[in-house]
Amino acid sequence: MGKAAAAGGGAGGARRWLPWLGLCFWAAGAAAARGADNGETLPESIPSAPGTLPHFIEEPDDAYIIKSNPIALRCKARPAMQIFFKCNGEWVHQNEHVSEESLDESSGLKVREVFINVTRQQVEDFHGPEDYWCQCVAWSHLGTSKSRKASVRIAYLRKNFEQDPQGREVPIEGMIVLHCRPPEGVPAAEVEWLKNEEPIDSEQDENIDTRADHNLIIRQARLSDSGNYTCMAANIVAKRRSLSATVVVYVNGGWSSWTEWSACNVRCGRGWQKRSRTCTNPAPLNGGAFCEGMSVQKITCTSLCPVDGSWEVWSEWSVCSPECEHLRIRECTAPPPRNGGKFCEGLSQESENCTDGLCILDKKPLHEIKPQSIENASDIALYSGLGAAVVAVAVLVIGVTLYRRSQSDYGVDVIDSSALTGGFQTFNFKTVRQGNPLLLNSSMQPDLTVSRTYSGPICLQDPLDKELMTESSLFNPLSDIKVKVQSSFMVSLGVSERAEYHGKNHSGTFPHGNNRSFSTMHPRNKTPYIQNLSSLPTRTELRTTGVFGHLGGRLVMPNTGVSLLIPHGAIPEENSWEIYMSINQGEPSLQSDGSEVLLSPEVTCGPPDMTVTTPFALTIPHCADVSSEHWNIHLKKRTQQGKWEEVMSVEDESTSCYCLLDPFACHVLLDSFGTYALTGEPITDCAVKQLKVAVFGCMSCNSLDYNLRVYCVDNTPWAFQEVVSDERHQGGQLLEEPKLLHFKGNTFSLQISVLDIPPFLWRIKPFTACQEVPFSRVWCSNQQPLHCAFSLERYTPTTTQLSCKICIRQLKGHEQILQVQTSILESERETITFFAQEDSTFPAQTGPKAFKIPYSIRQRICATFDTPNAKGKDWQMLAQKNSINRNLSYFATQSSPSAVILNLWEARHQHDGDLDSLACALEEIGRTHTKLSNITESQLDEADFNYSRQNGL
Repeated sequence: MGKAAAAGGGAGGARRWLPWLGLCFWAAGAAAARGADNGETLPESIPSAPGTLPHFIEEPDDAYIIKSNPIALRCKARPAMQIFFKCNGEWVHQNEHVSEESLDESSGLKVREVFINVTRQQVEDFHGPEDYWCQCVAWSHLGTSKSRKASVRIAYLRKNFEQDPQGREVPIEGMIVLHCRPPEGVPAAEVEWLKNEEPIDSEQDENIDTRADHNLIIRQARLSDSGNYTCMAANIVAKRRSLSATVVVYVNGGWSSWTEWSACNVRCGRGWQKRSRTCTNPAPLNGGAFCEGMSVQKITCTSLCPVDGSWEVWSEWSVCSPECEHLRIRECTAPPPRNGGKFCEGLSQESENCTDGLCILDKKPLHEIKPQSIENASDIALYSGLGAAVVAVAVLVIGVTLYRRSQSDYGVDVIDSSALTGGFQTFNFKTVRQGNPLLLNSSMQPDLTVSRTYSGPICLQDPLDKELMTESSLFNPLSDIKVKVQSSFMVSLGVSERAEYHGKNHSGTFPHGNNRSFSTMHPRNKTPYIQNLSSLPTRTELRTTGVFGHLGGRLVMPNTGVSLLIPHGAIPEENSWEIYMSINQGEPSLQSDGSEVLLSPEVTCGPPDMTVTTPFALTIPHCADVSSEHWNIHLKKRTQQGKWEEVMSVEDESTSCYCLLDPFACHVLLDSFGTYALTGEPITDCAVKQLKVAVFGCMSCNSLDYNLRVYCVDNTPWAFQEVVSDERHQGGQLLEEPKLLHFKGNTFSLQISVLDIPPFLWRIKPFTACQEVPFSRVWCSNQQPLHCAFSLERYTPTTTQLSCKICIRQLKGHEQILQVQTSILESERETITFFAQEDSTFPAQTGPKAFKIPYSIRQRICATFDTPNAKGKDWQMLAQKNSINRNLSYFATQSSPSAVILNLWEARHQHDGDLDSLACALEEIGRTHTKLSNITESQLDEADFNYSRQNGL
């Protein structure tokens, strides 16, 4: 009421004197006109230069009232007959104005300047939709001009921080994030960080960032970063200090290398020796954990005691020689010297005159003459013995060599284990016998009509060559001869023409060398078969699409392991996009450089011009046995010009994207669509590619023949799907569950053998039971399937059961055995499923049903863990509990780090949806009391219903 009355009084007063003011202006103007006519000068109180609107030289500025001190607002204009202030739409009383006049020397015009004071009480008493404001109005002969509005606010700064920084203990090179929310104030407070009471300048230290919402981020903690950190907030009113946060950067201890083993502590007998290490690499600092394990190791040792030699007793004297002398000897064998013992001292032979000096030679007693002839005879015997020993060893070596050659004409020195027992016991199909990977069936009678005609084993890689199985990639075990090869597949397909092959002397011929040579068919012989290639089915594009909106969803490529997760909110509201995903089925466009290997399919997602507000998750399968010690894996993207460029290395730190490498797939968080692939560069020979090996079978055109095709493909679901598609076209049937083979990058080739064929029921042509594939064809297969084919022949049509083993092994590497037990009759054959059907049910899922975590629970998790905690139980610990331990700076740059971590969890658990593991992680952190695994289906449905209702569905 007081304020209203005052405002009313002020307004009434203004209204009372404003008409008078206008009358004064008119009278002054008239007097000035008369004076001008009479030749009188203008009075000083009246501005000159009529006909010009006032121009403000100085306008009132925004101001803050500090404590109870009033502030002064001022205006200056020229030419101006009068200037008055209007505050909050009402004129300020004339008595509250202080006016000054001056002359502008440059223009000769009068300059008028006006001041008013605004008190704290006036601002506090004003209640309006906006801040307290004032404006100047200046008059001249032509009219009025208005200045800008200047706001007046009461400045303040509250005492308590909205969020004080919390102390942290972090390992060295870990990331430190200290959060600070300054107190509320007008004007807003500026934040400065202090470390041990000294200001921190982030411009001089690239490792420190203080620009993100007043937070202090140290990307890689150093020992020097330990200290007390304080957040300082200040404005024009006051300064405030937060509570100090103590940051401790600790170093966990690491063991040094072991010392060499000490010498055995006893000279001979049983003792011990030891070695030691110290926890100094590095030494634990600032409360870091001490090294786990033993610092000293002891092992027992046994030192053999030296045994000095000792003489046996002398032998009997020999008979008297013609030289009138006899001998006796002794040996140092009682015991002989061992383990470094001393040899016997003294002579091992004695001689003396056996006639008591009566026999003389050259006028000297015989015992005075040195028996040189005897020594010469001893030397002759020694050399003769050595010569005989050398001859015996040579004869033994030649004999062994001839024996080995007689057992294996072409390097196969072990016979089939089934041949050893085939003639003495009944055959049982379920009996499994161990065999050699290189065995031949010796129980079969040799076919003398084809002494130089061999059925060629076939190894194919190009899918088009699968129709040319009759004459491709034949082994040539003989060198420098012309060999006619008639493939058993030619017989089964009714092809009678024989192709000629010319053997060449390759280094390391089959099966001894590591670099096997594959013969190729002469171009003129391919013509009859190329005509049939047009009948091959063309590959349909492997592609899937879905329409997604603000609710997000999941797009899955069935049976390929490739999927795309669009998070909730990644697409703006009221927008929707048709998103597609495809896999390159042709030759890979990514050409490997140097030792790089393509580890995944080339995956394209789009449209490329689409933008998202939250990173999406792309899951790409790979075939590498993950180990940072042996592989350097890169994510690459194809540019619009068709070139491939590296996005990042999986082990790199980056804020543009994130790669999480699981044992069989890589989950990538990206902001842009395009074509991506994974490549690997082996660091050591121990780098391993995972191969999936499988065997398919089908009847041949010849009713007695049965074909086995053994595939070795990169262990990605997409690569195996290619094999399944081709086999379905050829009528093949999977005979055994596929298995994994670990193929090392040690340059050794791959060997495939058929073992334990029933000797009286089935047979395989000579020299076709074992095939070998060079290392480079397997290692650089680039996701293209590779297979070897074998042809078995029944003795009689009544044989319907086949039992054998397929051995796939890398020389000096891993081995897998595929046990084949099948009926060749399709009606009796047991069907083995290729893929689980869970992927192909719904390729595109949208909305809440696409996610494993209910939306309401997801919101609670994000609200809980996005907020920093004094004990460090925030999103960083959530990431750690979900095995996300590196490149945390990527999540720190996101608006909701917890949401991105949960998106990554959704991508990793799209098949199992293991909410128990997530619930256990949350319970270990201790920030939630809700157990996700106890959520019932009705609760999930209710959460989805509430979510849909909130979003207008």
